[in-house]
Amino acid sequence: MEDWAARVDALMDGLRGDLVRLAAIPSVAFPGFPREPVIEAHDLLVGLLRGAGVEHIERIELPDTAPVIFAEVPPPTPDAPTVLLYSHYDVQPPGDEGLWHSPPFEPTPVEGGLRARGIADDKSNVIAHLGMLRAYEGRPPVGLKIVFEGQEEYGSPFDTYPPTDAERFACDAMVIADLGNLRPGTPTLTTGLRGAAEVVVEVRTLEEPRHSGEFGGAAPDALLVLVKALATLHDVHGDVAVAGLRREEWDGAGYTEEEFRELAGVRDGVPLTGSGSLGERLWSGPAITVVGLDAPGVEHAASAVVPYARAKLNLRFHPRQDPREAQARLVGHLGSLRPFGVALTVTAGDTGPGYEAATGGPAYRAARAALKEAWGAEPSYVATGGSIPLVNGLARAAPGAEVLLFGAQDSLCNLHAPNERVLFSELRNTVVAMCAFVETYAADFRSRGGTATAR
Repeated sequence: MEDWAARVDALMDGLRGDLVRLAAIPSVAFPGFPREPVIEAHDLLVGLLRGAGVEHIERIELPDTAPVIFAEVPPPTPDAPTVLLYSHYDVQPPGDEGLWHSPPFEPTPVEGGLRARGIADDKSNVIAHLGMLRAYEGRPPVGLKIVFEGQEEYGSPFDTYPPTDAERFACDAMVIADLGNLRPGTPTLTTGLRGAAEVVVEVRTLEEPRHSGEFGGAAPDALLVLVKALATLHDVHGDVAVAGLRREEWDGAGYTEEEFRELAGVRDGVPLTGSGSLGERLWSGPAITVVGLDAPGVEHAASAVVPYARAKLNLRFHPRQDPREAQARLVGHLGSLRPFGVALTVTAGDTGPGYEAATGGPAYRAARAALKEAWGAEPSYVATGGSIPLVNGLARAAPGAEVLLFGAQDSLCNLHAPNERVLFSELRNTVVAMCAFVETYAADFRSRGGTATAR
């Protein structure tokens, strides 16, 4: 391992330079943004893969999405396993650029790292995969299938594509590098992803607004009806009160309350919502958030009874709960209400399944050892309230493969927020861990007489 660390250290200047080049490209794959930067990032990565010794590179084209880079490195021997590596080269929009300390697509030095939009999520992890390839001079002890997606942040048909082309994605283990450590310097394996569902609830009570002085008190106020309905979603402690949504104790690592308050930007004196451990509230239990509200704005509000109001709800649920069941529980709860005798119109939106990894296999053993070697500490297990829909697609395509989720991000990196940054220490250690993982996994696979599933 000391040799691998020294080799990676010798590569870091080049990796930092390539990260700067990649992060300077505004590869936002959202509607309304130009397509040319996305293709520029794609082409740069194809060139970097070729420079790292990868010969077989394809371009997967699906309708209405950016191209997916698919590359392969054949197994060095018939008894070597195949590992699939995933990350994405598109980024979130920068948002309000006035909140950034430097232009979002001008990679700028910060203490210990670099600041730019997408530099942590997920371009650092793209570079980590390339770093492992370079450390092995393009010939690692495992076969590789490399997937660099170009429209992960907005969403694309690629989420459900892998099971339709299962042979292409067949592997013995996969490393999904689209997240990172609980905190800088703490090696972390993410073992669970909460599922997500959307629900819209709306109320219409009057044909049009009516004077609040003449009609208020008897004319049904749509906004009051909606607020009363939304208030039933949580109990007095702030815990979700919708029956049938799964909640369990969390026994892995987690944030301290001080860490979480800082991460979330909770104002002094404002209590956190809910009861139980933070892990239970954030990862192994449900959450319902009002993410949008159609109602008159305060500044230009008239003195009138509101005839119509609508809210969009985001539901996050336990990794093992069926998404349609979870959504149906929320829809059923709202549909059963009659606030002030008024019926609600409830519409189910999109759903996405959660994921819970099996952690007892040889790939997890190799990953735990690799992360310990790279960071010098035992790795922690965490989950995340966010979702990565593609994980389920890849898991269905390769149902026997172990799924590992780790990478160069950390919880303080400001992903999806202004002033996103990555630390060089996390990038360097991720590359070292990747090198140690493929070496340890390959050796263990051969010693067990493992039967490779992919060729």
